[in-house]
Amino acid sequence: MTTLFTSYRFGGLTLPNRVVMAPMTRVRAAAGGLATPSMAAYYAQRATAGLIVSEGVQPSEIGQSNPGTPGLHTDEQVAAWRPVTEAVHANGGRIFAQIMHGGRVSHPDTTGRQPVGPSAVPAVGDVFTPTGPQPAPMPRALDTAEVPEHARSYAEAARRAIDAGFDGVELHGANGYLISQFLSSNANLRTDRYGGQVANRIRFAVEATAAVVEAVGGARTGIRLSPGGEFWGVRETDVPQLYTALLTELAALDLAYVHLEGTADEDLLVALRRTWPGTLVMNPTLPMGPKQTGRDDADHWLGLGADLISFGRAFLANPDLVERLRGGLPIAPADEATYYEGGDAGYLTYPTHQYAA
Repeated sequence: MTTLFTSYRFGGLTLPNRVVMAPMTRVRAAAGGLATPSMAAYYAQRATAGLIVSEGVQPSEIGQSNPGTPGLHTDEQVAAWRPVTEAVHANGGRIFAQIMHGGRVSHPDTTGRQPVGPSAVPAVGDVFTPTGPQPAPMPRALDTAEVPEHARSYAEAARRAIDAGFDGVELHGANGYLISQFLSSNANLRTDRYGGQVANRIRFAVEATAAVVEAVGGARTGIRLSPGGEFWGVRETDVPQLYTALLTELAALDLAYVHLEGTADEDLLVALRRTWPGTLVMNPTLPMGPKQTGRDDADHWLGLGADLISFGRAFLANPDLVERLRGGLPIAPADEATYYEGGDAGYLTYPTHQYAA
């Protein structure tokens, strides 16, 4: 019988359990987008997860969304990540880098450049900047000839990720960032081959993923998606058709996994599970929603056909989350005030459960 603690094999990796640490922004990188010793300690503390997916890592300067986030587009960044991956591996873990191009969800005060997107339509809400939240600016619409360059940026970052010691990469195709913007029907108003009908709106996602597969192999490539999600003001029409078409195209690439967020109703998510022939990672609860994923959610989705279950906020305050889930122990709450404030408080200071000798 499959449980959360049954081993699982995919992409040449054997996971000791089916618990995935979901990607979570922590804005603890040093100047220049460099990973730090504290980041190495943070991920190593959580290495009992079957798989860790890192925080979003920008593939280029213009792809940076938030200040204080790490990159994978310079040699210095690659070198800074190596102690992180080495620490995770030394503790017996496995780690994928999430590659995240912010697209229109950025600000000139962060990158020094006007953000880009599929169309000149700003995101809804305030974006983070070095001086605090500011209204999302107007992005510059990418010319048709420029779009492939941004698709290839994921592949270039993927090569650097493998060089830095990551076991693979996850494209961030969710939550209103660049891939999600192209999938959208209100952030993407294009009339060229990247906009309009479903076959065109999925094109950027497929091209970016195919480029990564060509660079590092399908066994080292996953993608995260949020069907029907409305992050940063994105809307999607024809959601079942859109994601059925996308997963059908991605199936030909023989990916390591698809990572779905619980942003659509259960019937649709189950239908997408049937469409996707490969490994499915399921994140059952909404990011930043009122509820965090628990053991009951995990068991429910394993019963519905998911192979792996990702946990986000529960991993923040519980570096030993796998052991707590296994033993039915209390899941400590995280301090939201320290999510993004920097430093080691609320980052490295959460204790493990005091287990009996």
